[in-house]
Amino acid sequence: MFPKPKKKKKRKKHKASILHCKDGTCYLCMKLNHNYRKHQEIQEHHVFPGKPGRQISEAEGFKVYLCLEHHLDGPEAVHNNQANMRLIQKDCQRKYEETHTREEFRSLMGRNYL
Repeated sequence: MFPKPKKKKKRKKHKASILHCKDGTCYLCMKLNHNYRKHQEIQEHHVFPGKPGRQISEAEGFKVYLCLEHHLDGPEAVHNNQANMRLIQKDCQRKYEETHTREEFRSLMGRNYL
């Protein structure tokens, strides 16, 4: 009925996290409590929220893996605790600036977190 499009949709590339590998450990458990145990379930958290921030985080590898207590539930969860959210954002900016400049980060994200 309708002709099929000639081109396929371009797939977005998803980089691996620049801060943390997906090995079952929680980034904040390791950072705050020095707890390196493996969790049964971890969730991917994009460091910078919102639609443009999430897309940039996915493209640049600005993501960490968190347990449920540090991601969604509890008082230390990044979605409930602004201090923990800023801690991850500062760590991410420091790691990015090891290979890039601060001006590149500011042009990418629109602000400086350090």
